[in-house]
Amino acid sequence: MPDPLTVASGVSAAGALLSAWQLRRRAVRAESEIALLQAELAAERHAASHDPLTGLPNRRAFYRLAATLLTDAAGTPLIAVVLDLDDFKQVNDRYGHAAGDHVLINVAQRLAAFAGENLVARLGGDEFAGLLVGPTVDRRWLDHASRRLCEAMAAPIQLGTLSLRVTASVGLAPVTGAAQLSEALCRADAEMYRAKSLSGTRSARQLADY
Repeated sequence: MPDPLTVASGVSAAGALLSAWQLRRRAVRAESEIALLQAELAAERHAASHDPLTGLPNRRAFYRLAATLLTDAAGTPLIAVVLDLDDFKQVNDRYGHAAGDHVLINVAQRLAAFAGENLVARLGGDEFAGLLVGPTVDRRWLDHASRRLCEAMAAPIQLGTLSLRVTASVGLAPVTGAAQLSEALCRADAEMYRAKSLSGTRSARQLADY
């Protein structure tokens, strides 16, 4: 006949093991719930600061991030960029908003590729902006960068059996100080509209590729 003390000790040990296992399960479940909450919080923060279509920072995030970059620039030449698509409404009117979204996504990708590690954002609609680190801020470099960016934007965008060619007007302006971002963006905006007027009314051109 088993010793009652031995049986009691065994039951107590088994109970302790069960309690430890249950506590471990609760701890793992709590860790999983915390990780899920942290992921949801990160997703909410990202959604609040990024454009849902293109994934670029939105207007609010652009100004916040740009302010930090300007504070830390320490004399590095910085250039404000403003980009606006030419007659973008025609794409939506002719091919629908899904096609327009496709164009905007491609434009965002090309702008991000052009900027590299620099800050770019979608301010709204078909308007984008950026803050670039440049080797210099002289007129020659600004004109060259504007041409390169316009050429990148004008490359055909494939849409099913169609090849769309959408042009953009670009303006660049140097940022002269940490508190001068808004002024530089205004100058870049003026340059962008000057480029748009000099080039005439440039419609979005569709190249059929059946």
